Amino acid sequence: MKNFYDFTIEALKKYLVEAGFKSFNADQIYKWIYEQKEFDYDKMTNISNNLIEFLKNNIEINDLEIHTVKESSDGTIKYLLKLSDGSLIETVLMTYDYGKSVCVTSQVGCNMGCSFCASGLLRKKRNLEIHELVRQVTTIENNLNIRVSHVVVMGTGEPFDNYDNVIDFIKVINYKHGLQIGARHITVSTCGIVPRIYDYANETIKSNLAISLHAPNDKIRTRIMKINKSYPINEVIKACKDYFDKTKRRITFEYILLNGVNDEIRHANELSDLIRGINAYVNLIPYNPINEFSYKKTDGVKANKFYQQLIKRGINCTLRREQGSDIDAACGQLRYKNESL
Repeated sequence: MKNFYDFTIEALKKYLVEAGFKSFNADQIYKWIYEQKEFDYDKMTNISNNLIEFLKNNIEINDLEIHTVKESSDGTIKYLLKLSDGSLIETVLMTYDYGKSVCVTSQVGCNMGCSFCASGLLRKKRNLEIHELVRQVTTIENNLNIRVSHVVVMGTGEPFDNYDNVIDFIKVINYKHGLQIGARHITVSTCGIVPRIYDYANETIKSNLAISLHAPNDKIRTRIMKINKSYPINEVIKACKDYFDKTKRRITFEYILLNGVNDEIRHANELSDLIRGINAYVNLIPYNPINEFSYKKTDGVKANKFYQQLIKRGINCTLRREQGSDIDAACGQLRYKNESL
């Protein structure tokens, strides 16, 4: 049986028309499920009995199974969700002044092998399907009876290694009768798969792009991110410039501060030279220690000096406040400690 959350509106229209129904029925069903939160086909009063029976027999509606929930002292909530094949994924809800944001996982495991990130400790098993991406958001919404206003695809996995499903996921959550999350409130992060950055620039929905840069030069980036061997830093920057030229959307460069590795003033100067002229800002991220790795956190004084140097050199940047580190929900900490359960 198909899962409703696997369908973009275009795919649902095509599926229903091929089954002998009308394309407008797709919007009717979307409105019932996404807007009215009605999951019982029998209560969808403006669709025919024949269509109701067809839907019952062919398309199921359900959220993901919640395995465990952990709440941080700062209000961040981490969900461990169980997929139909028994795999477990982590999804994080963060609350800000501007709304509620969900950090979505895109793969079971990750093959990128960044040497500071816990997510890569489990090798990639598979890509998540569209419904598994969408249901991370709907499961949290329905569990807490809230409305999610922002989505970041920054959980476990490399989103651009699951490109087609991630793009369809964006179409579903952005659609006017779907989850209605604006393109400006959707951000996809990549460690730098260059061909997909070019593809992303040509998508009709102009959602945001974040680049996991984490180094100002090839020497350091190759040391901590093996993707740099395939796509060196200058190729990534060139693709980013193309993205901005086509979309006029500001780019976020994510930069984890690793003590003694990439956090000296000279690195701030290199970084500012590298990205100068791009409409972008740098998101400086405190490192969250992971037992399996030897990296250390940059202390607050040194991190602030790095931040101030970027500001001095005309680079827009923020020094991210830590969220969820006490429940292993912070940046770089998502992993599968319970995979054997």
